[in-house]
Amino acid sequence: MERRDDWRDLGPVADLSRQEVRQVTIDRTRIALIHRDGEFGAISGACNHVGGPLGEGTLDGAYLVCPWHYWKFHWKTGEGEPGFEEDRVPAFDLKEEGGHLWVNLHPRSPRHKAPHESHPLTRPIERESGPIRIVGISTTRMTDGHPRFSTSDALLGIALEAGRERGADTKMIRLEELRFRACEGYYSKSARACTWPCSITQMDPLDRMAEVYEAFVYWADVIVVATPIRWGAASSLYYKMVERMNCVQNQETIANRHLLRNKVAAFVITGGQDNVQAVAGQMLGFFAEVGCQFPQFPYIAHSRGWSAEDMENNVIHVMQSEPLREGARSLADRCIEMAELVVAGHVHGDKLTRGGRKGYHL
Repeated sequence: MERRDDWRDLGPVADLSRQEVRQVTIDRTRIALIHRDGEFGAISGACNHVGGPLGEGTLDGAYLVCPWHYWKFHWKTGEGEPGFEEDRVPAFDLKEEGGHLWVNLHPRSPRHKAPHESHPLTRPIERESGPIRIVGISTTRMTDGHPRFSTSDALLGIALEAGRERGADTKMIRLEELRFRACEGYYSKSARACTWPCSITQMDPLDRMAEVYEAFVYWADVIVVATPIRWGAASSLYYKMVERMNCVQNQETIANRHLLRNKVAAFVITGGQDNVQAVAGQMLGFFAEVGCQFPQFPYIAHSRGWSAEDMENNVIHVMQSEPLREGARSLADRCIEMAELVVAGHVHGDKLTRGGRKGYHL
């Protein structure tokens, strides 16, 4: 039975009809109000996905598109777009009286969230037993089908080889081999629009940034990032990766959730130009902010300086330099030693707080 006190005055019809889509909030109820072809429609202003403001979206045919992640709901019925009809948001009755538009806050249809398969990256974070694990991230870009010698890539390979010799498991991820989209600025819409897993990763099964997330969050104890120096900064592929890691850092901000707990990070930085310390500083700052720890002397680096344009000699120098090779091996040693302390400390803490957990071994 309809109750009189369920109805609320939204305002003059003449004013409300001037805007096609608007978000209104009445008694804490968010409503997306739509005016189209002389008719009004009202559905929930909260998207089923992560609560995006539907009333700030746009119309695509008969469907209102959420501005956060582009889910679509019919502007009158609240039903999901074709293929997703089981997903629906509440729809509200409207009436006009005395030149004003009124809405019944008791929805005529309920919200329904159809079950969706969870993304693999939503599973609990649990370190599986086993030796220390090192992931190397190469951010060098090369011409497809025409590989060249990369000084940063080569030293990273030496560090991983040294890790294997010490009993660690290792894997190499070359960003140039992954096709992944650049960050599309969901955080710029709202902090809560930047989700974990990344919104792009959830929507695009072909986006391979998921492999980096999987390695960083679930697999590795040690992350070693290698970059060339490009115009005094890290490579563009490095920045493309860390921009997509905003979803990792953002979990700290909005959910107090630590995705990179007990991780060690270190760096390999080389280039024909100088600016090693500035590049290292940015990388250290970023990985500190996402929760990583660092070994003593957390990076190795090499450059020829400002005036040396003889890149052929730069390559030869790195190829032949035993100090640089030894530096890469020592970096791996320091990372493993630090990771052993971090992982052992985590296990010890677990035993104190949870009464012990079996399965970890170093």
